[in-house]
Amino acid sequence: MSAHRPAHRPARPWFSSGPCAKKPGWEPGELKDAFVGRSFRHDHGRARLREVIRKSRRVLGVPPEYRVGIVPASDTGAFEAAMWNLLGPVGVAVCCWENFGFTWLGDVVEQLRLPDVRVHRAPRYGALPDLSRVDFARDVVFAWNGTTSGVRVPDAEWIPAERAGLTICDATSALFGMEVDVAKLDVVTWSWQKALGGEGAHGMIALSPAAVRRLLEYRPPWPLPKVFRLTRGGRLLEEVFDGFPINTPSMLAVEDALVALDWCADSGGLPAMIARSRGNLEAVERWVAASPHVAFLAEDPATVSPTSICLKFTDPGFERLPEGERAAFTARVCARIEENGAGYDIAPHREAPPGLRIWGGPTVDRRDVELLLPWVDWAVAETLAEFG
Repeated sequence: MSAHRPAHRPARPWFSSGPCAKKPGWEPGELKDAFVGRSFRHDHGRARLREVIRKSRRVLGVPPEYRVGIVPASDTGAFEAAMWNLLGPVGVAVCCWENFGFTWLGDVVEQLRLPDVRVHRAPRYGALPDLSRVDFARDVVFAWNGTTSGVRVPDAEWIPAERAGLTICDATSALFGMEVDVAKLDVVTWSWQKALGGEGAHGMIALSPAAVRRLLEYRPPWPLPKVFRLTRGGRLLEEVFDGFPINTPSMLAVEDALVALDWCADSGGLPAMIARSRGNLEAVERWVAASPHVAFLAEDPATVSPTSICLKFTDPGFERLPEGERAAFTARVCARIEENGAGYDIAPHREAPPGLRIWGGPTVDRRDVELLLPWVDWAVAETLAEFG
């Protein structure tokens, strides 16, 4: 590990896992055509919202029979709306291996208080539960990519094409950055602030025909807040899927999402976005392979996320530190890098083990990742000397 301070910094040192880096070349002037100061209900405003739905569907390859809509409160709001509207008529299986999976489990058990819940829990951060044990006669709740652990499902082979229950998937840190078999998912949720680098507070939801049938046939026994409602009087709220959100959207954020979606399409579409994320991971993989001081938090190489790249320190000096000092060590490493303008927001999630989390989604340039890594080497060496 080099103790020499690097000479070069990333041109765009933004590696936050949400809100994430803007697309390359982004500048505020690109939002000049935003429909601001006007009602989003006007035909022109609604046309912009419809464009977000249309372009999202096209870039992601969402099956034509799926409904796609814009909902409040980012991915969290979209996923909560799905659970509150759909869960209850059959048993539920919750797969959890990091913070957000455990959050959804808590809501299922403590808020909805469903009586028949089967939990598939990973033994530790960095691992997956045994997905072969999941019963798809139940509704299955899971995140495709563990944003706080850097562990993703390797594919959709564990999900049968024919199933009695619904698959309800939080895909916000997976879509646009890795292959996701949407046809195996009955509910898919995401937000603009992740792989698109958009602004927060807006979520999106895609519903299969089976999920729509459930919405029309099932009435939950609990009260539904207005911001979660997807039906009225036994009918689907069609306007939610036609550019008329439940509450007032930010038209600046809408324009920003359109700019990002146009960049995706103009840059080669979804295959190019996935390739950009994969390239960022490859840069980190080579660095990790050459270093005895860091390793991926994900234990199985097939499950390493190319978007939320989570690392753990393996240096003997770090491992000799008392448990109480490891978080302080990590904070000092991150502070050193940030103080030098070489990388912002690479600390791990507060619920994750001490280490680093580098966003490698498609809006991040591989060269910037490559320039960040020597700064990590330097900061770790300096901090080991300080704590030694």
